[in-house]
Amino acid sequence: MPKRIFCTVTNDLNYDQRMIRICTSLAAAGFDVTLVGRRHRASLPLTSRPFAQRRLRLLFSKGKLFYLEYNLRLFFFLLVQKIDAVCAIDLDTILPCYFASRLRRIPRVYDAHELFCEMQEVVTRPAIYKIWKSVERYCVPRFRHGYTVNQPIAAEFREMYGVDYAVVRNLPLLDESPAPQRNPLLPFPSPGRFILYQGAVGEGRCFETLIPAMALVDATLVVCGDGNYMSRAQALVKQLGLEDKVLFRGWVLPDDLRQITRSAWCGITLFDRRGKSNYFSLANRFFDYIQAGIPQLGVSYPAYEEINNWRPIAVLISEPGIREIADGLNQLLNNTDLYYTLVDNCKQARLRYNWQEEEKGLIRFYQQILG
Repeated sequence: MPKRIFCTVTNDLNYDQRMIRICTSLAAAGFDVTLVGRRHRASLPLTSRPFAQRRLRLLFSKGKLFYLEYNLRLFFFLLVQKIDAVCAIDLDTILPCYFASRLRRIPRVYDAHELFCEMQEVVTRPAIYKIWKSVERYCVPRFRHGYTVNQPIAAEFREMYGVDYAVVRNLPLLDESPAPQRNPLLPFPSPGRFILYQGAVGEGRCFETLIPAMALVDATLVVCGDGNYMSRAQALVKQLGLEDKVLFRGWVLPDDLRQITRSAWCGITLFDRRGKSNYFSLANRFFDYIQAGIPQLGVSYPAYEEINNWRPIAVLISEPGIREIADGLNQLLNNTDLYYTLVDNCKQARLRYNWQEEEKGLIRFYQQILG
């Protein structure tokens, strides 16, 4: 009988590309997988997947009451399910997974997408930081099995809590269709060409400098995503009179987003230095742009620099200020030789950095735990 794994998140399941990849791979490897998340008031019907999906209905949608309610509902939900292992995705679902696994006497896994307590929206709020750090200190040492997205974060967990976590990077599926053909003789801007930001519109993603920088760039920025900085980002666009240069699309379904990404001229992967999580990050979108065959503007932090040193696929800047962002984007828009060198490198890099290779380590990880 297939071993049953429950993975838990706090978001809407339709848009979580990382967990869709992970759960699909585990299901294909013979595990019985259920992904548990939340249901928003505006949630679309669940997209059919090769694994089970459950969304918990909540009274509260944000803040402390949301986390309290979701953790309680998730705990009691896990208590009555037939489960062989439970996986907490990031710190915000770790408590119910820990207590349910203790009571059920089943293996528990921690999937650490980031250094949760070091995210800017946490580390800059002392009271919130104290709560989440207490949760981390209590739970993480009790999760003997775990994995994270890169070696620097794994090293941090080893130093802080003595746990030896595996590395499973957030790589997209290999896109084997031909990369988009770019015409170097076509002047910029032209119909259909745009700069793309995809992912969470959150604090620490440099929107406070990226949006003003667009006034110095002869292009349109399309933002596909949402988050806790969205209202401020929209207000800043209006304040600067950039409504025709910065367009907000909200969350986009993964299949549609892949098509949008392939149509973009270049992508954006920016984080500021506040919060160790940003400095050690390795964002999903970084690899999504590579798979789409488009260059990007990024930051010269360790994980990104390591990949770019192997084969340049991005313009990396050391400081995500207004002038630095504008200069970097203008290089991608106006330096034809640089741009097409990066495009060619993306075509090669996507053969190395793809989920078909990375999933092998994930499957071995769970086979060692569950057989």
